[in-house]
Amino acid sequence: MSRTRVILGEIGENLACDELRRRGYAIVARRYRRRGGEIDIVATDGPTIVFVEVKTRAGTEFGRGAEAITWTKRRRMTAVATDFLARHGLTDRPCRFDVVSIGLAGDGPAIVVYTNAFNSTGG
Repeated sequence: MSRTRVILGEIGENLACDELRRRGYAIVARRYRRRGGEIDIVATDGPTIVFVEVKTRAGTEFGRGAEAITWTKRRRMTAVATDFLARHGLTDRPCRFDVVSIGLAGDGPAIVVYTNAFNSTGG
């Protein structure tokens, strides 16, 4: 991955964390990695554990960020989320998957939060 993409991803994750905090989420972890995948942000929204994928785009030539969440990505996120819940003894807590799409083209960042964007079965 190019250094430019890494920097773009870091900028996007920082903006996403700021927006999620503004909405009342508490950030628990960032870049939670396990074999087979990574979750950009793990947060809580009240009693709910929220696994957040952040997609940042500098332009629109490759579509909006949220459009990049494929079935394969959803499956990997579900596996990593299951690992997180088990390792932290949180299997009894409700959880959901959110997506934060950030566009950096134009007059400042355009941030859209898709709450409960998909479920663990990929839908």
